[in-house]
Amino acid sequence: MEKREIIPKSVLLRRKAFNIIFLTLNWVAVAAGLSVLFWILGYLTLKGVQGLSIDLFTKVGGDPNGGGLLHAFVGHAIISTLTVLIGVPVGILIGIYLSEYARYSRFGKLLSDVSDIMLAIPSIVVGVFVYIILVKPLGNFNAVAGAVALAILMIPVILKTTQNMLLLVPDTLREAAIALGAPKWKVILSVVLPAARFGILTGIILGIARIIGETAPLLFTSFNNNFLNFDIFKPMATLTVTIYQYALSPFPEWQKQAFAAALILTVLVLAATLTAKFVIARRHRI
Repeated sequence: MEKREIIPKSVLLRRKAFNIIFLTLNWVAVAAGLSVLFWILGYLTLKGVQGLSIDLFTKVGGDPNGGGLLHAFVGHAIISTLTVLIGVPVGILIGIYLSEYARYSRFGKLLSDVSDIMLAIPSIVVGVFVYIILVKPLGNFNAVAGAVALAILMIPVILKTTQNMLLLVPDTLREAAIALGAPKWKVILSVVLPAARFGILTGIILGIARIIGETAPLLFTSFNNNFLNFDIFKPMATLTVTIYQYALSPFPEWQKQAFAAALILTVLVLAATLTAKFVIARRHRI
């Protein structure tokens, strides 16, 4: 029978002391971080509620003494919709390609590494890039360029999520379907994608949350507009750029509207994040 090593009491006391010290430091760091977070959210909520009104959602801006942000809400919705229409299919298709067709190829590895880099690329760089390839040749700012810039930021999020979720699907499911005589495209559509649907949906929601609050790319692409505009080939207002311009303005009414719009955007991002967590939790329950 082996003898247990007897740890000196002094060593045990020293370990307990270090444990208490570092645990205390961790709690202090958590408290400091949460305090700053709640202070920011509290201040934003307090200032934002003051700017909420019916006019904010029904009137067009431009008047320093009043008006609203209807043009920014409509423009933000249009550009976000265009972004989803571009980014979601492209991200899912590339994720499927990397997982199902190029899993072991050098090109697939290179493409996967590039997508990892794209996840961390500064958004303003994307804005400048799209400005050079879309805005400058067309001669004017436009909503399509804004949607393309945001889609470039969204695609890597959806791509990586789709790829990782598909890789989690057991190969035995694919082999069983292939053994029954199903072609590969049918296996992907009928077996692999349904098995990973919750993970892919989570990636889409996180991708939307990623781009919904972006400002820098839109400054170089869609720019802004103080009027209600539905032409996607002309400058179009967005909430983020309007917040930026109104917050820097000397007019108190515009500053109130900027805080109100910032509060609304924060709530939208929070809702998207909570929805993603709900989808993940439901997936684990199933």
